[in-house]
Amino acid sequence: MESGKTAAGVLLGIGVGALLGILFAPHKGTKTRKKIMRKGQDYADELKGKFDGLYQEVSDKYEDILEETKTLVNQK
Repeated sequence: MESGKTAAGVLLGIGVGALLGILFAPHKGTKTRKKIMRKGQDYADELKGKFDGLYQEVSDKYEDILEETKTLVNQK
């Protein structure tokens, strides 16, 4: 009997919490999902930009090392 009351209390708490969340949400669900998607896309674009910059930097260093190696080989 005690576990039944506990389960009912938990379910009631979940229901009340969900209802309060819906009532006090600042925006409609569709608007909130769009904002989340937009923010996620912004983060993805920023990460891609950083990765592209890192890739370019590594490529430039590789080219520099390759040129130095060719110069050293040709000097011998």
